[in-house]
Amino acid sequence: MVLSDDDQMIQEAARRFSRQRLLPFGREWDRTGDFPPDLLREMGNLGLFGILVPQEYGGLGGGYLTWAVALEEIAAGNGGISTLMHVHALGAAAVLARLGDADQKSRWLPRMVAGEAIGCIALTEPHAGSDVAKVKTRARKVDGGWRLDGLKQFISNGRRANVAIILAVTDPERGNRGMSLFLTPTDAKGFDVGQTEQKLGQRTSDTVQIALHDCFVPETALMGEHGQGLPATMGLLSDGRISVAAQAVGMARAAFDCALDYAREREAFGKPIIEHQAVAFRLADMATRIDVARAYTHHAARLLDRGANCVKEASMAKLFAGEMAERVCSDAIQIHGGYGYLADYPVERIYRDVRVCQIYEGTNDIQRLIIARNLNGRTSVSGQTSNCAGAGPGDGNRPR
Repeated sequence: MVLSDDDQMIQEAARRFSRQRLLPFGREWDRTGDFPPDLLREMGNLGLFGILVPQEYGGLGGGYLTWAVALEEIAAGNGGISTLMHVHALGAAAVLARLGDADQKSRWLPRMVAGEAIGCIALTEPHAGSDVAKVKTRARKVDGGWRLDGLKQFISNGRRANVAIILAVTDPERGNRGMSLFLTPTDAKGFDVGQTEQKLGQRTSDTVQIALHDCFVPETALMGEHGQGLPATMGLLSDGRISVAAQAVGMARAAFDCALDYAREREAFGKPIIEHQAVAFRLADMATRIDVARAYTHHAARLLDRGANCVKEASMAKLFAGEMAERVCSDAIQIHGGYGYLADYPVERIYRDVRVCQIYEGTNDIQRLIIARNLNGRTSVSGQTSNCAGAGPGDGNRPR
């Protein structure tokens, strides 16, 4: 799929940054679980955090194809940093740009685009992952604002964030129509961040539990209309799933590049192992799967840019790309042989990092359910006709 000149320019800038500022430090940052704080401002200066933010707030005013192209490059450099970018720029900044009022946007968006303020989005709870409607966090109306009480789980960027978008129940009697979103500074009294989770991979992306204890937010913290929190959240799922698909493609590509380089250098039986048919065919299959996943991810992104209802296509992109990426990373380890199992080689880390792509933004089991529900003439593969009503049962253990 041919990219525009602008998209190619952004792709090249993101690729250069990824190769120079991310790739060389993957092992060290995986070990420490941290990275230099100046990195976020560098990403802001490159425009990576503002791709989906209107120009009047310092963003690029770009579309989802541009976003997918840039995010793939960052994921190829470091999976955890790509998740930080995904949650901050798509999950928080782009949501604020879409749902916030003028005061909320002017206060936060320029700083978020610049990487001076980091955002997170708090939807998931200990007992409410895929079924977002089971959220129990409450927002009680008081003089001058609201008081929030509840527990949020698996919140990516939760430790680094300066502002959080929180889903809470404001009217229990109205069920799904009784939830609202609140834009909450993380230094608010009663906003307590738990310990950083020790994870299998993506250790440069902090994941925490957030406890809200009588946390006061002013009336101006309400985002969008009262009682529209869940419908607004469900309306944001397709972009998140396309985003994860782009991440998966980027990480798979990184593992493939490592395997290709190794196969060219490693010799067995008197010649480089890439000249052995078993290895060459494995690499051919890996390259094919990556290119197919990228093409379909870009297809889903183009549909989203056109305003089409692409619930099915977004789920297909995430499902295929997530499972493709784990297989490609496994094959990359196999090509490395025993060395692939060592932390000295990047493929071990990439394999750990990519596994979560089948979990967050809706587990792959949920994606299959959504796709199945939309097969009965609802949306064609070409995206021509679409009248499916919703995204299915929920967002599934979002890293938010």
